[in-house]
Amino acid sequence: MIKKKKTRGQLIVLSGPSGVGKSTVIAELLGERKDIYFSVSFTTRSPRVGEADGVNYNFVSREEFERMISADELLEYAQYVGNYYGTSLKVIQDKLAAGIDVLLDIEVQGAAKVRSKCPEAVLIFIIPPSFEELSRRLHGRATDNEDVIAGRLQKAREEYRQIPNYDYLVVNDKVSTAAAEIISILTAEDCRTRNRLALVDGI
Repeated sequence: MIKKKKTRGQLIVLSGPSGVGKSTVIAELLGERKDIYFSVSFTTRSPRVGEADGVNYNFVSREEFERMISADELLEYAQYVGNYYGTSLKVIQDKLAAGIDVLLDIEVQGAAKVRSKCPEAVLIFIIPPSFEELSRRLHGRATDNEDVIAGRLQKAREEYRQIPNYDYLVVNDKVSTAAAEIISILTAEDCRTRNRLALVDGI
C-alpha cells in the first residue's frame, strides 16, 4: 500500500518539570524523526549559556510579548518563574494544515490551554525516575542557586498533580528509551482510525 500524505498534521505536546531532560529527549526524537516540526516558543527570559535565539527560544522583550497577547497571536502562553512563554498560533496552524506533525515543549498551564483549543492534541508528560534524581539533575546543571532550585522542585510537585490530564507518561531514565517510547506513541496515534480514513477508498 502506498502511504499517502497526511491530510492534517498531529499536534504533540511535551511537558515535564525543569531538569527532567526534555531538551535532550527532544533532540534525540528529532534526530530519529526528521518529519516533525519543533515549534520554537517565545519567551521573555534571558538566554542561558549556549542557547541561541530562534533555535532554543525566540527571545523577546516583555513589551513585545504583551503586544502579541493583545493581538491574539498566540495559541497559548503562560508565566513560569516570573517569565512569559508562548506559542505562535499562525505557525502551528500553517504546519498542521500542510500535514506536518508539530511538537511543542510547554509547561502544564500552556498544555491545558492547548487541550481546550485543540482537543485532538496528544499530551505527553515526562518524569525522571525519582524526585531525588530530579533534584540531583537540577544541582548538576550548576546554573541556578539553591533558592531557585528549591522553587523549581516545588513547582515540579505542583506540576505532578496535572499528570492525570495527560494522555501518556514517559519516564526519562535513559534518553534513547524515552525517545523510543515517544516515537511508539506517535506511531500509534498515526494509526488511529480518524487519521487514516483517507486511506480507505469509498468513504
